[in-house]
Amino acid sequence: MERRYSPADQILMQLDHALRTVFGRPHLTERADPGADLAEPELTPAQRDHAARLMRINHTGEVCAQALYQGQALTARLPGVRDSMARAAAEENDHLDWCERRVHELGGRLSLLNPLWYAGSFVLGAAAGLAGDRWSLGFVAETERQVERHLDAHLAQVPPTDEKTRAILGTMKADEAAHATKAAEAGGATLPEPVRGAMQLAAKLMTSTVYYV
Repeated sequence: MERRYSPADQILMQLDHALRTVFGRPHLTERADPGADLAEPELTPAQRDHAARLMRINHTGEVCAQALYQGQALTARLPGVRDSMARAAAEENDHLDWCERRVHELGGRLSLLNPLWYAGSFVLGAAAGLAGDRWSLGFVAETERQVERHLDAHLAQVPPTDEKTRAILGTMKADEAAHATKAAEAGGATLPEPVRGAMQLAAKLMTSTVYYV
C-alpha cells in the first residue's frame, strides 16, 4: 500500500532534502567512490586549482540536479515517474558526495551560491512537472544530455595523470547518459529549440560564476 503524505509532511521532507543537499550529508546508494582507491596524482598548483574549480562546478551541477528532481517528483502525476525520479536523484546524490570529496582533496571549497542555485532549480523542476509528465521527462533527458557534453569538456581539461578526478567524471558521464536514455524511453517529449537554448544559457551562467564564487 502506497503511503500518502500530507502537504505539511511534503514541505518538511523537501526542507530536509534541501538542507542535506546544500549543507549536510545526502543519502547515498550502495556505490563506492570511483576514485577512492586511486593514487593522488602529482599536479602543479595551477593544475590542482583548476581541477578543484571544475569539480566545484560539477558539485553545484549536482546540487541543481537534486533540486530539479525533487521539484519534478513533487508535481509528477504518475507514480512510476515519481519512482524513476527518486532513483535518479539517489544516484545523483552519489555524484554530489564524490564531487565534494574531490574538491576538498584538491584543496578547494564549495560554491557560496549553492543555496541560490538549489532554489532556482527546484522552481524549474516543479514547473516542468506541472507541464505534464511527458515534458518533465523530456526536461530530464535534455538536462542529462547537456550535462554529458559538459562533462566531456571537463574531461578534456583534466590532466591524464589525474586518474582520481577522471574516474569520477567518467562514472558520472555514464550515469547521466543512462538517465537521459531512461527518461526518453519512458516517454519524454523533445523540448522546443528555444527551451533547449535557454537551458544552455542558464548552464553557462552557472559554470562561469561558480568557477570563481
